Formats: sequence, C-alpha cells, structure tokens
Amino acid sequence: MRAITIPEPGGPEALVWAEVPDPEPGPDEVLIDVRASAVNRADLLQRQGHYPPPPGAPAYPGLECSGVVAAVGAEVTSWAVGQEVCALLAGGGYAERVAVPAGQVLPVPAGVAVVDAAALPEVACTVWSNVVRLAGLAKGDTLLVHGGGSGIGTFAIQLGAALDATVVVTARAAKHARLRELGAAHTIDYREQDFVEEVHRITGGRGADVVLDIMGAAYLSRNVAALATGGRLVVIGMQGGRKGELDLGALLAKRASVHATALRSRPPHEKAEIVRGVREQVWPLVEAGRIQPVVDRRVPMAEAAEAHRLVETNQHVGKVLLVR
Repeated sequence: MRAITIPEPGGPEALVWAEVPDPEPGPDEVLIDVRASAVNRADLLQRQGHYPPPPGAPAYPGLECSGVVAAVGAEVTSWAVGQEVCALLAGGGYAERVAVPAGQVLPVPAGVAVVDAAALPEVACTVWSNVVRLAGLAKGDTLLVHGGGSGIGTFAIQLGAALDATVVVTARAAKHARLRELGAAHTIDYREQDFVEEVHRITGGRGADVVLDIMGAAYLSRNVAALATGGRLVVIGMQGGRKGELDLGALLAKRASVHATALRSRPPHEKAEIVRGVREQVWPLVEAGRIQPVVDRRVPMAEAAEAHRLVETNQHVGKVLLVR
C-alpha cells in the first residue's frame, strides 16, 4: 500500500507519499480501507519531530480516519467486512489502509458521508471526554472555548450548544460569523479584546464554568482569572508553551480545578471506553443534525504537504481532510 511517510523531520515538504508494507490486523483489530483522514495539530508536531507515535503505533501520521472494513481479526465480532466506519487512531491514518483495535471503531453516523466522517472521531472523543466526562458541563453552564475555529473548537461549540450551555469562543474576527452559525452565543477577538474581561462582562461577573484550552502556559493565569467559583479548566494543548505560573491562592479562593489531559497516549482500553461514551451520547446528536462535521476543504492524500501548509496558516474553519 501507499502512505505518507516522514523520512526526515522538517517542514511540509518532509511528507512523502511512498510504498510501505501492508498492515495485518491482530486478533482484536479491524483493517480499514481508508477513504479519508484529517489533519490535526499533533500531525504537524510529528512531522517536525516533536511528537513521536506511541509504542506499537504506525509510524505514519493520522489520528483518525473513515473508510470501509476490509478484514477483521479472529476475535472481532462487532464489525464485519464491508461496513462503513470511522475510527480513533494512535497513528497511521495518512495511508491506504490501517489496522486499529476494534474498540476504537465507530459506525459512520446516519446522514453523514463516509468521507466527511473522518472529521469526527478525534474531535468527538477529545471534546466529549474532557468537557462532559471530566469537567461535567451541564445545562445552563458557561463554556469558554479557545481556538474556536479549529476542529476541536467547532465541535466543542456544537456540543456545548446541544447540551444547552452558553458557549463563548475566542477566535479571529474573520471566523466569528461562522462560529455563531455553529452555536456560539458570544465571540471574542483574542487579538483585540481581553477575553477575561469579556467573559466577566458576558456572565455578569460570574465567570466561565468550564474552559477548554489549547494554549497552555500563555493562557494559564488568565484562564484561572476567567473561571467562575467551582470552575474547571481543562488544558489539552500547549501551543502557547509548556511552563506557566499558577496562582494557587486564586484557585483556592474559587474552589476551582485545573486538569491537563492527552488522548493519543492512552492505552486501548481507555480509548475504547471513551469511544463507547461518544457512540452512546454524541452520535445520536450527530444523527439528529444537532452536530455536524465541519470540513473546511478536502485535499488529495498524496498532497498532504499542501494540507499541512493550509493548517499552519490558521485560516481554516473546522477540519482539513485528506481524501483518496
């Protein structure tokens, strides 16, 4: 088969469409003929040599895919050859085929095209596991989402709105209209406005119940300042650095909490538990049309370098897909 390889770390030009060995599914795995994958920030870091795949994962980038089941392992009873599926991966989505533990596979939701389903698994699992399962977002809460125009951001907006939370997002002004269409109640231009002041203005001084953050160190103190009493800050990215100063006094005074999580490095049984939760709680919202895959554009998989360049400009809204 062919896959996007990274002979040497570097810029987008480091991505090479090449012949590689065919994967063989293990006893508890499903082999998927890939129709599409999606570009995630982690893929850019892997290409640069900063985020190697976990042990046992394929060497090729790609944290999610959609396609058709080509084969199943001897112990797999939940999936059959020919089914349209999408999957959460530890790597290997930028390829013609990928083997994945059966517990990380999801059906393509009714009403969603198989190619567009590639935009769902990673964001659905990340957002649901952090915003709902960990932070306990509930009806009437205020959810602050940073990076509202990203794949994570556009999904979090829709999930928060579907759960009857008030969703506030930070993003470039050019993206605000689209994000309001997706369900954001309030949009903040992070380049021109102080999001802490805006959140307190919007909430009448109360603050946000849940903050979903991709920036890390650069936003740490301000995120704590934006929290409501009993608020929950969940950090899932470090685009603004790894090390920041945390005012424990401010955190104690608000009886607030800070969580930092990652999805890719979790063992398969933990990922399978998250996937089950997504299938039970999120897929019905997708099939009802309350959440949709947000696809900015589709790029041929062999041209993954161009897709990486597009994502690095940060001009897109939602996901950039790699299609075959």
